[in-house]
Amino acid sequence: MEEDIQTRLEDTSKNCLEAYNVWNEKKQDKKAQGDLHSAIHELRKVSSRLEIELAISEREHITSKPIPIPSHRSNNKGASAPILAQSSMDDGSGGGKPIVQKSAPRRRRTQPPQTK
Repeated sequence: MEEDIQTRLEDTSKNCLEAYNVWNEKKQDKKAQGDLHSAIHELRKVSSRLEIELAISEREHITSKPIPIPSHRSNNKGASAPILAQSSMDDGSGGGKPIVQKSAPRRRRTQPPQTK
């Protein structure tokens, strides 16, 4: 897969540079402009594939290490923590997602319309 991306990157970079040079000499030529647009599009596709491969690699590297609990979360378990309730679909085995219960929104006091 890496060789495929490297080959595509080399080829599309070369094609894009050639299309740019042709367009740069004849900026009014619509065909040269279209060819440059196509070459840029192909270069974007290859760079997108490269970004995806990079993200996959980073994700694999990150998931191999456990994520530490931040100190402000591990030490401060008090009244400010949200209330967690068991999901109604949870069978008690701990496999269900917790539901965070929020307090009801506060109502604004509205003033009655003033009459003259």
